[in-house]
Amino acid sequence: MWLDVAGKRVFAATGGKPFDPAKPAVVFIHGNACDHTIWALQTRWFAYHGFSVLALDLPGNGRSEGPMPDSVEAFADWMPKLLDAAGVQQAALVGHSMGALIALETAARHPDRISKISLLGFAFPMAVNPELQALADSGTYTVVELMNDWMIAKKNQIGGNRVPGLYLLADSIRLVDRAPRECLALGFRLCNAYQNGKTAVAAVNCPVQILAGERDIMTPLRAARGWAKEFKDGRIDVLPACGHMMMGERPDETLDALKSFIAG
Repeated sequence: MWLDVAGKRVFAATGGKPFDPAKPAVVFIHGNACDHTIWALQTRWFAYHGFSVLALDLPGNGRSEGPMPDSVEAFADWMPKLLDAAGVQQAALVGHSMGALIALETAARHPDRISKISLLGFAFPMAVNPELQALADSGTYTVVELMNDWMIAKKNQIGGNRVPGLYLLADSIRLVDRAPRECLALGFRLCNAYQNGKTAVAAVNCPVQILAGERDIMTPLRAARGWAKEFKDGRIDVLPACGHMMMGERPDETLDALKSFIAG
């Protein structure tokens, strides 16, 4: 599905069903250097069970036109324009990593447009290692390999996926390698620069789910547990033996947690 948002073409997958703005809407927001494909299993279930789905390619990523907004706050103010373009008054947001920051800030700044938020791989501050940022700024391929080595739990890097022939680590490397290097570097910078998390957490009034990987080293479980207690209506669900890329590492369990929160 193509949308015109502020004069730019934005692509969104709809889970295999035509988008119907009359149904409850769920918007999926990917993390840095990813695209709509990370949500394939989750979006399909919601699309076939009474929801309308938009799995975005954020501006400058995937098939969507750039430029990419240069701050989490700018992304959050872009989101209502996306909803307007889709004909949606209110939606639930599901955000991963950088997308979780965008979902959080959107719910804080535009509470009338957001019904629930699910934050996957969430922590604040979402600090970025300076050496990783320097590699991203240089555009070297090494940053792609290092990023994926940190994102996926070690045990889950060696295979054993339920889908025959699917090798999660190599698949994730190819995904990140497709992203423009300038967008990857900018994504790191805006995550590192975001300082409004504490204020946004206090301002959010809608129900909040944090979905955390037990072995996530990019957004550690201890940080997620702490923030879950700060929301007015918050909960945390933990995926055992899972790293940061939970949609691929634990796809069924991720879907079950989202079903429980959004459709429950």
